[in-house]
Amino acid sequence: MRPFDPRLLTWLPTARPAVAALALLGGLQGLTAIGQAFAVSALVVALVDGTSLTGAAVAVGSLFAARGLLAGAGEVTAARAGSRVSTALRERLVQAWIHRSAEDRPEPAAALTLASQGTTSIEPYVTRYLPALVQAAVLPVLALVAITAIDWVSGLIVLVTVPLLPAFAALIGHATAGETTRRWRAMASLSGHFFDVVRGLPTLVSFGRATVQSEAIAEVSQRHRRATVRTLRIAFLSSGALELLATISVAMVAVAAGLRLATGSMPLGVALTVILLAPEAYWPIRRVGVEFHAAADGAAALDDVAAHLDRAPSRPVCPLLAGAAGPKTGLNGANRAVGSTTTVRVRGLAYRYPGADDEALHDLNLSVGPGLTAVTGASGAGKSTLLELLAGLRTPTHGSIEAPPAHLVTQRPFLLAGALRESLLLGAAADTGDGALWSALRQVGLHGLVAGLPGGLDTPMGDDGFGFSAGQRGRLALARASLSDVPLLLLDEPTAHLDDGAATLVHALIGRLSRERTVIVVTHRPELLRYAVRHVTLPARRPVGAAP
Repeated sequence: MRPFDPRLLTWLPTARPAVAALALLGGLQGLTAIGQAFAVSALVVALVDGTSLTGAAVAVGSLFAARGLLAGAGEVTAARAGSRVSTALRERLVQAWIHRSAEDRPEPAAALTLASQGTTSIEPYVTRYLPALVQAAVLPVLALVAITAIDWVSGLIVLVTVPLLPAFAALIGHATAGETTRRWRAMASLSGHFFDVVRGLPTLVSFGRATVQSEAIAEVSQRHRRATVRTLRIAFLSSGALELLATISVAMVAVAAGLRLATGSMPLGVALTVILLAPEAYWPIRRVGVEFHAAADGAAALDDVAAHLDRAPSRPVCPLLAGAAGPKTGLNGANRAVGSTTTVRVRGLAYRYPGADDEALHDLNLSVGPGLTAVTGASGAGKSTLLELLAGLRTPTHGSIEAPPAHLVTQRPFLLAGALRESLLLGAAADTGDGALWSALRQVGLHGLVAGLPGGLDTPMGDDGFGFSAGQRGRLALARASLSDVPLLLLDEPTAHLDDGAATLVHALIGRLSRERTVIVVTHRPELLRYAVRHVTLPARRPVGAAP
């Protein structure tokens, strides 16, 4: 972990003004601190000598007020900068993942942890650590210059002792880095385990295995607890050590000044100023050491963020998750290109999942024009994989794909948490009105259901369409697909979870859409096969290197 990570400014141009403002405010606070020491010293000397206190008192009050205002402005600036930086980083991460194929994306649990807790942990790095770092770079230098200007002996003591604090803090930071990394990994493991358990909770409950998972969660939680306690132990010990070292250093300056004051070799004003300035040379460095522990999680998260942001995108544009317009330019150059018509051409296509021993697809050649093409095959033959490859969600292992922009509807469509209208408009033309929305709902048999809801089109939905059944979510996704204007529709088992009446409506809609566009549908329904002008049967999956 670095004292300051310049990659933050490279990734987020919006962070540069905030960092510059923090540096300016830190410098101004340093100047007011120096002026405040001189003003207080002058006030005490005037009080001892019995001279007028007005000028010194006004100076002290003004500098105290200015320092307070600058400190408040620094807190507000840092808080706003932290919020903006974490939000911008989260958006950059999501955009980076969207512009990559499935093979180049992290696991969902890891992505969730990094995009939520990881980016949030960077806020203390910006709001607390960076301001402390700026002051540590400015105030000790100003204090040393001021002390040396009025008393070179005290300046020499400060010059010798000040470097001990950053050196000691660097040693502690080196030890903290390892513990913080282990703690971050334990937190990511815990978050990922929770994510997987919650996502699979219905299945676990069905098989009576939900309670068993509590033991695994407890074990992962204990690892996270032990890592956190080790990090906190180092943090508390290092803070105490830095505090002791700074106190001893200030005491050396104060004792030396006191002895010289007692012997009459140092004026009272100079001695007071030196004693007041000495802490200003040490406490910013001590604060950096303390705040470093608060920001250590953010510094560790920045390294993980860098691993994702520094990589080039594997494709220019991503289809909206499970339901939006697909890429309009090539995927990895040689693997996928945009067709000039609605024809889909596949040549020598092969795909193997990372870590798999056999190919999901092998040497597939396909040419599909306008109309409905039905894709069938045994379970595991690669039907869904083929649709994801055509949509650009995955990168072919071998071969090439030429296809127009596509709209993919999966068996588990992506629905926004929010108004139903927002999910329907995802991928639709900008001028789509309510009339078109109601027409699309009518074609999939959901017009009456939505009209009966309290909010109609503005009815709120939960995450992943919570509140609607699996069949209703599938029909909503199909209605959304009919609203898009892309020339290629990719449908994966669109009538799954539907009764015969709803399936008949969906079949009729797919038939109408296929008159205007190229539609490729994965299905096992013989009723839908009757609408198809082409029928493609995929062979069963076979091991790599097996004979044809």
